[in-house]
Amino acid sequence: MSARSVAADEAAIDPWAVLGLDPGADADALKRAFRRQARRWHPDLNGNDPVAEERFKQVNEAYALLSDPRRRRDWERGESGAGPEAAQTGRDPFASGFPSFETYLEELFGGRRRPAAGSSDGPSVDQDSRARDHGDEEYAAGSAAAPVTAAPPSPPPVVAASDSETAVDLTPEQALQGERVELELTDGTVVEVWTPPIAGDGWRLRLAGVTPGGGDHFLQLRVRTAEGLRIDGLRVHYLLPVSPAEAVLGCQVVVPTLRGAVKLTVPPGSSSGRLLRLRGRGLEWGGQRGDQLVEIRIVVPEQAGDAETALYRRLQELADEAAEDDAVGL
Repeated sequence: MSARSVAADEAAIDPWAVLGLDPGADADALKRAFRRQARRWHPDLNGNDPVAEERFKQVNEAYALLSDPRRRRDWERGESGAGPEAAQTGRDPFASGFPSFETYLEELFGGRRRPAAGSSDGPSVDQDSRARDHGDEEYAAGSAAAPVTAAPPSPPPVVAASDSETAVDLTPEQALQGERVELELTDGTVVEVWTPPIAGDGWRLRLAGVTPGGGDHFLQLRVRTAEGLRIDGLRVHYLLPVSPAEAVLGCQVVVPTLRGAVKLTVPPGSSSGRLLRLRGRGLEWGGQRGDQLVEIRIVVPEQAGDAETALYRRLQELADEAAEDDAVGL
């Protein structure tokens, strides 16, 4: 089936369906959907798709109709000449070619288009003033007097490449199965990405070349629970604070796990950084189950009382005496 016949079959599709929205979506959702569909069907990004050009025109006209209150009201009333197919009877705004996707969004959302000298297609001074007063986006997309790309596009501005980063919070289940993440970049581009399965806290995912100017965008994954459990693949980590006395003498403590609290014995003489293993207390995937690692962290009081200070001072004296005895023995 040719691209022209496909476009003719779809000419009667309502603009909400073209943009993939439920009727009555708000302005922000309309704008996000338009950007997403425009990127999907822009001819420069779909060189091997014979229907992309016609679909891109439908997306442009659907947004122009729904963002113009008057045209949208006429279409909802069923008045003739108000629907998306009406654009097919007039002059094709893309007859002179398609701009690049970045230039297209720049002209649509970023500012007014300057018409070429002697051209009757661009807005007059009075129209241009009205566009400034009532918002560039509504005028550029909704006014039939100023097609978005009637004049040949100017080269896109040179933007310095810069990297950016977004933190993404995931539950243990989302990190295990993989999760769909949608984020909007600074230029309004909406990016959809799936996190890999069996992901972990602290993972950094790189989206190459998606920022303005061709920089990278990074997703910083955070997979933690309210109890302080940190997920890394199938393994779970927990930081256990203990007092100096508990570390020296040993103790029994209650620690959280993904399946409830359990009792754990801290052996005597445990130093900071020691790892205690709770077998089978991690996540399960494909018949494999990870462990939970409990890391000892010795915590001293910020303000010790007089009695505690005296005891610590006596401990220091005993340690010094032991060091002197060892030196004499050598």
